[in-house]
Amino acid sequence: MLGALIAGGAAAAAVAAGYQSMWPTGQWYGRTFIGASRGSKQLALTYDDGPNDPHTLRLLEVLARHGVHATFFLIGRYIKQRPDIVREIAKAGHAIGNHTFTHSLLIFKSESEIRRQLTDCRATLDDAIGDAGKPANLFRPPFGGRRPAVLRIARELGLESVMWNVTGYDWNAAPADVIERKVSRRIRGGDVILLHDGGHKRMGADRSQTVLATDHLITRYMRDGYQFVTIPQMMK
Repeated sequence: MLGALIAGGAAAAAVAAGYQSMWPTGQWYGRTFIGASRGSKQLALTYDDGPNDPHTLRLLEVLARHGVHATFFLIGRYIKQRPDIVREIAKAGHAIGNHTFTHSLLIFKSESEIRRQLTDCRATLDDAIGDAGKPANLFRPPFGGRRPAVLRIARELGLESVMWNVTGYDWNAAPADVIERKVSRRIRGGDVILLHDGGHKRMGADRSQTVLATDHLITRYMRDGYQFVTIPQMMK
């Protein structure tokens, strides 16, 4: 009986540990940024997996039309393919963060590989942006996957780890109204919103519905008195 209880407890602990390694607001393995205080009139739009042709550029047009700045977490191998898009993001005044070089699930990688993923992405970002600006010291782990070593290495490299507390579940190219509805259900103020301007599997992922949903969300929440800010602005 005691053995069964011990085994059951160990299994439950393992499940909880795995859950926390992927759950965006979990803080078991170290502090991550997940937003401002509840009730704040600030919202932060964040986009993962770019740069992506053509939808990142279309998204930039929407953001510019509303006078809104967002935060983009970019993948190194796509940065190498389209550094021109990265420079456009920087020139427009958006914040740019590190999303690793290949979008690897870091909880299964060695410490040397974790470090390489982050340093290679940062070097590629620096080369792409050039004199158009500089990347923010921000890092978002692919799939949200992290363990203590991931967050520790990020800190050693001077990177602040950023998660989210609201998502539109748009990685499967859901219709814009579905994306908007999923985001709106969770908005309480002070939120970090996860959306995608690209796809980690290939360049050219269809994010047209995310672009449309972004337009609708900005219109709706600006009308309600919210201010859209970058992650560095929200951190202040």
